[in-house]
Amino acid sequence: MRRTIISAGLAVSLLAPFAAPAYAIPACIEGRRKVEEASALRYQARQEARLGRHDRVCDTLDEIGDRYHDAQGAFEDCGADIASIDLRSELRNLRIAKHVNRCD
Repeated sequence: MRRTIISAGLAVSLLAPFAAPAYAIPACIEGRRKVEEASALRYQARQEARLGRHDRVCDTLDEIGDRYHDAQGAFEDCGADIASIDLRSELRNLRIAKHVNRCD
């Protein structure tokens, strides 16, 4: 799971130099903020799992999915489709995490 958090943050930071004008658009700023929130929630989900709070893990994973969907829409709105495509892989990894934690 740790690789997933790094890849989302890494993707956004790597794309920033190439899409600098696009990232100045408010929708892109909102997308970046949503990705950062999702990363924080991933950390929270790991802590909840470590403490054995299964119901909170599933709730937090649902919140992460909401943040990723919001970010994906924001990136599509501002024209940063590459970041939007990268979020698809993050959403796929999230589905795997939900399956592993039996949240489905």
